[in-house]
Amino acid sequence: MSTMPPEYPGSNPFSNSPTYLMACQQLRNVARAIDLDPGIAERLMLPKRSQVVSVPVRMEDGRTEVFVGYRVQHSLTSGPSKGGLRYAKNVDLGEVAALAMWMSWKCGIMNLPFGGAKGGIAVDPAELKGGEKERLTRRFTDEIQNIIGPRIDVMAPDMGTDEQTMAWIYDTYSMKVGYACPEIVTGKPVELGGCIGRKEATGRGVTYCILQALEELGIRPETATAVVQGFGNVGSVTCEELVKLGVKIIAIGDRYGSIRNDRGINIAKLLEYQSQNERKTVAGFPEAEAIADSELLTIPCTILVPAAMERVITEANAGQLRCRILAEGANGPTTPEADAILANSDIFIIPDILCNAGGVTVSYFEWVQDLAQFMWDEEQVKAQLKKLMLGAYHRVRNEAKRRNISNRLAALSLGVQKVAREKQKRGLYP
Repeated sequence: MSTMPPEYPGSNPFSNSPTYLMACQQLRNVARAIDLDPGIAERLMLPKRSQVVSVPVRMEDGRTEVFVGYRVQHSLTSGPSKGGLRYAKNVDLGEVAALAMWMSWKCGIMNLPFGGAKGGIAVDPAELKGGEKERLTRRFTDEIQNIIGPRIDVMAPDMGTDEQTMAWIYDTYSMKVGYACPEIVTGKPVELGGCIGRKEATGRGVTYCILQALEELGIRPETATAVVQGFGNVGSVTCEELVKLGVKIIAIGDRYGSIRNDRGINIAKLLEYQSQNERKTVAGFPEAEAIADSELLTIPCTILVPAAMERVITEANAGQLRCRILAEGANGPTTPEADAILANSDIFIIPDILCNAGGVTVSYFEWVQDLAQFMWDEEQVKAQLKKLMLGAYHRVRNEAKRRNISNRLAALSLGVQKVAREKQKRGLYP
């Protein structure tokens, strides 16, 4: 019988982060459920490697500002670590460590040859001007050059970063090593070895999972409604894909405001409106009414897609959700306390490490193509993504039914077990 890993393993620099503590609590739940070896459980509780760097940048006004950057590699057992780089004002080491841990389980559930990683710089990208973002990115890349590489750690876009950010990382790394190395990052421009369909991959993966859930519940897409929190890359693509299936999008929110139209929001027009306003927001869209952000998640709908930040569904609002399907497009949007409340409802949860795994899956395709210098067409990418997403979805559902456990515990168990088995087989060096 396994013993539980300590609630606060050792004296570590992550424990003041509620997001990291949430990830640890999930791991403890899994450890109990699968009788995980306590030594392996303790190893999985802490990241393999973390680096905190100062990133001095010459600003447009001539002054020097120093930002704090992070790169956390949770596991290198399964292969190179893999995970996004986010630019967000309040990002901290604990948040990045939690996201890296979740990425390990995500790669595990998708059977990808990666461990989990994550990076971040504490900056609001909307406040950067001129060439500041490029200088910030290149200096950060230089500062962490000692722990990244195509067989060590491969970055990708996340919140506040995009394919241009990845292009700067690719160029900076290549200049340092002396040759073009496109496999150092994924999510870069197609012209530089990026994968066709990578940008849409996470949203498409979310939609594939939603479609399976609708089918399982006997709900026709054309009768369904959806509410989406977040209208960045994941949220906007999810909206576009759901509309193609006949789903009506009735409310959307972003960092600047939330909108609602029960007759359905025209997503094509909203995207055009968003692209033309300075803040790139949905707020103020003339074909919908403004609503309070606090109302967004509790609007009655068939499908609720939190596709923005972590920890937005909490003990305070979980009991007010009025959806049939909760499709977690964001990482860690539901706290364990909220999970306990939702367990007593009829809400069908598609957990984050399954629901939003399309992005890392197509990142894997891109990495493989760059290593082989053999590129796929979009139909190949979409077909392989759908195949892997549906395979993972059904593995989770079969595990949940077999053991009579929640979808989240089933998904986490499958992800953790894969990494744990590999650690067990490799042993502990020396």
